[in-house]
Amino acid sequence: MAVKDRDRFSTATRLRALGEQTAARVYRSQTKRQARRSRLTSRAALLALVLCSLIVALAYPTRQYVSQRAEVADLERQQDQARERVEQLRDLKARWQDDAYAEQQIRLRLHYVMPGETGYIVIDPDAAKQSRAEQGAAARPWYANVWDGVDKSDRAAR
Repeated sequence: MAVKDRDRFSTATRLRALGEQTAARVYRSQTKRQARRSRLTSRAALLALVLCSLIVALAYPTRQYVSQRAEVADLERQQDQARERVEQLRDLKARWQDDAYAEQQIRLRLHYVMPGETGYIVIDPDAAKQSRAEQGAAARPWYANVWDGVDKSDRAAR
C-alpha cells in the first residue's frame, strides 16, 4: 500500500487524474451543447432560402398565367356570342329573301295595303284622352312644346 500512496501523490498520477477530469468536463459540455443545438443547420437554411426564392420568382408568372387564362375564356365567350349573332343575322337575311315575309313586314310596319283593300288604323282610346300637357316633352313634336311655352307664359301674365 505504500506504493499506492506514493503513486497517489506523484506528479504523473496527479496529471493523469487532472486529464481525466478535464476530459469528463469537455465531454459533458459537448453533450449539453449538442442538446441545446438548434435543428436549423446551414443546409436547412440554404434549402429554405432556395425555396423562398423559387416561390417569389414563380409568383408573378403564375399570376400572369391565371389572368391570361381568364382573358382567353372571356374572349372565347365573346366569340361564341358573335357566332350566335351571325347565325341570327343569316336567318333574318334568309327570311327577308322570301317575298311573303317581306310583304307581311311592309304591311305591318309601313301600313301599306294592296290595291282594292281598305286600310284601317285603330287608335288606342286611352291615348286620345291624354292632354298635350300630360305628354312628355320628348314624346311631342318641337312646335307643340314651343306653343305650350307661349300658352304658359300668357297664363302667367294674367
